[in-house]
Amino acid sequence: MKNSIITSNPYNQKELKTYNYHTDNELKIILDNAQNTFENWKTKEIKERTNLLQNLANTLEDKKEIYAKLMTEEMGKPISQSIAEIEKCVWLCDFYITNAEDFLADSIIETDAKESFISYDPLGVVLAVMPWNYPFWQVMRFAVPSLTAGNVGLLKHASNVTSTALAIQDLFEEAGYPKGCFQTLLVNHDQIEDIIENDIVKAVTLTGSEPAGRSIAAVAGKNLKKTVLELGGNNACVVFDDANLDKHIDTMVKARMQNTGQSCIAAKRFIVSEKIYDQFLSRFKDEVSKLNSGNPEDSDTFIGVMAREDLAEELEQQVNKSTDLGAKIILGNKRNKAYYEPTIITDVTEDMPVFKEETFGPVAAVIKAKDNEQAIKLAANSIFGLGTMIFTENTDNIYNFIGDIPDGALFINDMVKSDPRLPFGGTKASGYGRELSKEGILEFVNKKTVYIKK
Repeated sequence: MKNSIITSNPYNQKELKTYNYHTDNELKIILDNAQNTFENWKTKEIKERTNLLQNLANTLEDKKEIYAKLMTEEMGKPISQSIAEIEKCVWLCDFYITNAEDFLADSIIETDAKESFISYDPLGVVLAVMPWNYPFWQVMRFAVPSLTAGNVGLLKHASNVTSTALAIQDLFEEAGYPKGCFQTLLVNHDQIEDIIENDIVKAVTLTGSEPAGRSIAAVAGKNLKKTVLELGGNNACVVFDDANLDKHIDTMVKARMQNTGQSCIAAKRFIVSEKIYDQFLSRFKDEVSKLNSGNPEDSDTFIGVMAREDLAEELEQQVNKSTDLGAKIILGNKRNKAYYEPTIITDVTEDMPVFKEETFGPVAAVIKAKDNEQAIKLAANSIFGLGTMIFTENTDNIYNFIGDIPDGALFINDMVKSDPRLPFGGTKASGYGRELSKEGILEFVNKKTVYIKK
């Protein structure tokens, strides 16, 4: 078993840093620090926590160029998108600064008691297992509401973004949070089970693959620990026959290709009504072919590299298996180490990997539907349930289809995206629980009934 982590730049394969895993004794100290910090942190007034949240927002803004460059070096995100990710984290802080006190206020309920209400008490130490694709945003959307609710956090980040993980811990401490309030764990997968089973850890949240979610949920369930799982997605972009391509084609391209296609909520299956299919395919191909590939550190790069070479190889295999079954490549499909050229694949059927599986990279599968109704049925045909987007000019008619989409989100005339004001999460193999909004801050609290009799 490896006893260290070596990070590298996926664009030039240059080694960046080496980190040793925490020893069992170091982990014990970290866990004890977390519990001891919680005992004091939970007593703080919400206003005191939101004041620190303002410090956090200020530090993010002041150091966004530094944090962005760190992400770009470690996982290949184009630098302009890295900067945008940090700016979104600032927005997240601003949202909870404004709303946390209201969200966490006691809910008064009229009964025959003198007073009865729901008190929202923090659970304690929450473990977060997070992915590399949005290495700041994924962590912050857990940490900001959870810590503001009075919990403390432990982070097991993806190993290829270890410097980013440690920078996030430094960020919280620089903003004035008590040491022990947010700590990064340098551990391997075998150590995670022991950490979850530790009595100090009260809940677990994971953003990652379906197999990882099942594994974490099994351990947590055995130990009766609360979990929130945000897993994979195979989102459909449904293009009705009346869609306005002039207005929305850029959004459709971005929905698949931003972050070099490495997003759980990206549009992976483009299900297009037959009447508009040829027009869509021509326009879509033209726009995708214009995307600028290059060095992720260049400000005009839109498509960088995938985070690791093995991920690009896996995507290549999914495409090759689909073409073996009859799919056709009409653009792209060239790979050079971790770089994967933006690719469009057509003649896709429901038995192909690019329809059934999550494709985590810049590959768009295009499916022709005979009409709008069949397009909806194809969209719903997935083991995943993260989100669906529909493009149509007849928005009044869309209410007839809402119940036919069994996903966590339905976006009309826009790409599925996370927004601090709206709950985020999925159904089926995309997981359960919600992040963001009021629902997110209440995931890791004890909704305690308090009944005071006359």
